Order: sequence, then structure tokens, then C-alpha cells
Amino acid sequence: MRAQFRSRIRLVLSFIVVITLLILTRLYFVQIVHGDDYAEKADRQFASNASGLFDRGSIYFTRKDGSFISAATLATGFLVAINPQTIQDPEAAYATISAVASSSLMSHDAFLAASAKKGQTYIEVAHRLSEESGQALADKDITGVQVLRERWRYYPGDALAAQSIGIVTYGRGDTLAGQTGLETVYDGTLSRSGDSLYKNFFAELFSNVGNLLVNARDAREGDIVTTIEPEVQVRLENDLKKVSERYSSKESGGIIMDPATGAILALASYPSYNGNELRSVEATLLGNPLVEHVHEFGSIMKPLTMTSGLDAGVITPATTYNDTGCITVNTREICNWDLKPRGVIPMKQIIVQSLNVGAAWIATELGQDKFRSYFTKLFGAKTGIDLPNEGRSLLGNLAKPQQIGYDTASYGQGIAETPIQMIRALGAIANGGVMVEPHLVSAVRLNSGIVRALDWSQSVLVFSSAAARETTTMMTALVDEKLEGGKAKIPTMSVAAKTGTAQLTNGQGGYYTDRFFHSFVGFFPSYAPRFIILLYTNDPRGVEYASETLDATFLDLVHFLIDYYQVPPDRGLAAPTSSPQAATPQ
Repeated sequence: MRAQFRSRIRLVLSFIVVITLLILTRLYFVQIVHGDDYAEKADRQFASNASGLFDRGSIYFTRKDGSFISAATLATGFLVAINPQTIQDPEAAYATISAVASSSLMSHDAFLAASAKKGQTYIEVAHRLSEESGQALADKDITGVQVLRERWRYYPGDALAAQSIGIVTYGRGDTLAGQTGLETVYDGTLSRSGDSLYKNFFAELFSNVGNLLVNARDAREGDIVTTIEPEVQVRLENDLKKVSERYSSKESGGIIMDPATGAILALASYPSYNGNELRSVEATLLGNPLVEHVHEFGSIMKPLTMTSGLDAGVITPATTYNDTGCITVNTREICNWDLKPRGVIPMKQIIVQSLNVGAAWIATELGQDKFRSYFTKLFGAKTGIDLPNEGRSLLGNLAKPQQIGYDTASYGQGIAETPIQMIRALGAIANGGVMVEPHLVSAVRLNSGIVRALDWSQSVLVFSSAAARETTTMMTALVDEKLEGGKAKIPTMSVAAKTGTAQLTNGQGGYYTDRFFHSFVGFFPSYAPRFIILLYTNDPRGVEYASETLDATFLDLVHFLIDYYQVPPDRGLAAPTSSPQAATPQ
């Protein structure tokens, strides 16, 4: 009997403990997780009964130490509305409101017209007043004027990563939603249902007991955590602005990515916009050129051609060819950048000296079927990056029988790709032959407090690790021997890189002779890369080669990243390289 009694006592106590834990858990969600929301609802003296306050999840940058910093959040202030049926002196009311809300208040004429609409009882006339201004206006207690709580989307970094973060505006109907960038891709996660806070406190406390730990709303709504490192983003944006302004470029852009994981630390283009000041923004700036626009990238394509040839076994690093300076293919002439022959030289010099004739020779050795197969695997599909409106590459020349299309593609002309496609493909060389998924969001932080990491593990094997390493050695030799006349070499750090200069199309089936697209790619440490950097500047004025516009910017970013992340030196671990002299590469 005593044993049965003790068992019953334990059962009752266990039940009480479980119920207590469930209640405490629910209290945690009500008072801590959603505490700020309830505080807003409690402020009834300014709240509008017509509609709930705008609510939306946050977007975070991730610092190098793993801590979060806000990229998109909510700001709280006031809106001003009038009741045309009760407002007594519209002129005086306008003067009083304009004293505290001149920047957001409708025009004088529009205000008087609104005041004359006696068939209406509620018209909003000003938005986004500060706490101080709103309280001051409310204290005046103007008849027919209401001061109501308002929340809106706010970007603490202003223009920082704006084209990636995106904007929230009214879409169809009267619903605020993400329209560009991460705001639209993750709109389902960031949006809020808006009904869960409008419950009695005790109803919230005891409802849905079976769902206390993770309820249905928590399972789908939350905040998003990006891989963007704010200090790296700031540095990239500043450097791109300097390049564009110095050379009066049409556009400049860049990406810094971890080639092993696809996590993007910075992604930017110039010009951009301030997400908090959309009234004067050109619509063309709201998209993201790095994922939407395609370009002919020029000679940064040569490492991919080289690695394809090495992987297919049609060449080895010791293979030589006779460089004649110019060749004729399908009645068209292909020449090196300086028109000069090099004679019999090994494969390495195609990269170091940026030789178009050499790249075309590899394309011929590969044959059309193999060349098409490699480049279709590299560029034939979208990357799947978590940004909207990703563009597709233009590979039409590789579907034609003329060899000229393959030869020009080998050095980055006649086919076009997005910047995100290019860094993904070139990242395969840095990552032992494996292409990864580029992405900007690493995790979703659910309203329950649970952080759910996103799966970006899909990869594509494009090249053998041996072929990728052999090309890496050639790209490292370019930095050590030729970049900046050999002065770019870092004694303690191996860096692999390639410049690219492509002629711009004239829109009539040909190319300009005096307008160019410059690009630059590099990664380091060469044989165990932490970072890969892709830069470009479109139509810079007064310069011909990318080595003139982007070398210094790339090297500046390399030294910044080494210092900021305290990247340990790797010299002595890298494969040895030879150092024959050659002309300045493209």
C-alpha cells in the first residue's frame, strides 16, 4: 500500500512540475520574447483601433566574432491624421503640424483639400514623426487632429548592403511586403500574421497548451541572419566608390566569398541607394546588378579554360605550344593583347602573360564537345543564390558549329555571365574543383528563440583537385612575378589572381575599340583559400587594362582581410613556382 501511495504522490508531483514548467515557458514567451510587442499594444493613448501596428522580423549582419548587428529592423514613432468633420481651423492646424513634421507632411494645398472632404473621418497627412515631435504635437490637443503610434521599416546602415537587403513597400492592395532583395526572398519568414498579440493575457498564457514550446507561428516566422560581415561590406563599398569616381565608370561591383562554403561576406555595387530615403531613388538601382546583369568578363575566364584542359588531360603544365601572336579562325583574327608572338612556351605563360592565342589553342585541343560540356556545367544553370531575379548566362555561341565561338569564349568574349556565376565558377578552382552554393543567409532565428541553420551543402564537382591546384600555381605565379611589376608579392602569404579586360559590345554585332569591361579575381591563401574576391568596373574612362584600374583595389582588400581576420601566413606550405619574365598581363 505504501509503495502504491508513494507512486501516486510521485505521479501527482511530476504532473505539477510539468504544468509549472509549461506555464513558466509560456510566461517566457509572453513577457520576454513578445514583451516589446505587448508594450506597444498597451500604449492605447496613441494606438489606432482601425488597424494593428506594422510588424516584421529583423535582418542581421554577422560580425567576424559571430555576434549580430541589425541590418533591418523597425522604428517606432507617430503618424498624424485628421478628421475633416471635426477639424475647426485647417490653416492653423497645418501651421502647427508643419512645425514638427515639415519633411513628411503633405503639401499645404493637399492638406486643405483633405480637410474639405467632409464625408470622411480619417485621412493620414504625415508620417514618421519622432517620439519627441509626436508627443509635443499630441500635447497641443488640436481638435480634429489625431497623433497615432506608427512603426516602419528602418535600415540602421542606411545604404549599407542596400541592394542585397532590399526594401519593404506596398505591393498589391494595401499590404506592406518585401519587394526586392532578401526582404522579398524571405518575406514569408519576416512577415507577421498580426493576430497573435490581440488576445487576453491569460488566454495567451493558457491557450494551446500542447503547442507551448514551438507553436505554429514560431515555426514559420522569425528573423534572418546573414553572412554579410559589416566591416568587410563597408570596406568593399568604399573601395568600389573610389574606383567608379576615379574612372567615371558606368558601374562597379564586387563580391567577397568563402570558396569552401559559398558564404558571402560582402556583395556590393556602385551606385546604390539609401533604403531609408526612397523618394528620390531611381528604380533601376533597386535591383542587384551582381545577380541580374550579365557581362563578357574577359581574361578572368582563362583560368577556367586552363583547368578544363588540364582536367580533360589534353594538356599538362609541361605542355608547350607555338605562340604566333595572331591566328585566323573562321576568317576572323584572334590576337594577343599586344599583338606580339611569344614562340614556343609552356601553359603557365598563358595565365601569366594573359595570351588570347594560347587560350584559343587550349579550346581547340579540347574540342567543341568537351569545351561545351565544361562551360555548360560551369554556367548553364543559375547559382540558386537567395536573391531575386537571378539572370541567366548567354552561351549561344557554344551551340554553333563555328570554332571562332569557342576560341573567343576561352578568353571571355562572346559569352556572358552574371558576377555571381563567375565567382561561383572560379571558386571551383579555389575549392579543389568543387562549385558550392553562394548564399547570403545562414540561419533563421525563430520567434521561439530557436536558431535554425539553413542547408547550403549542395555542390558540383567540376574539376579534379589536381587540375585545380595546377591552375592555382599558375595564378599564384602571376601575382608573385608580374602583378604590379612583381611588387604585389606578399612574402608571408600566397595569393592567386587573374585580371580581365573585355571589349564592350556596340549593339550592332561588333565591339568598341576604345570602351572596356575590366574584371579581377583572386583568392588566398592560394592552396587553402579563406576568401575569393571578384571585382569589376564597367566602361571606365581613360584606361584600357584592368591592371590599371583594379590591381590596387584588390591588393588593398587582400591586406585588409589578412589584418582584420588575422589570417596566418602560409609561405613555405605552397607549391614552388618558376619565374620567367613576360609582358604585363591584361
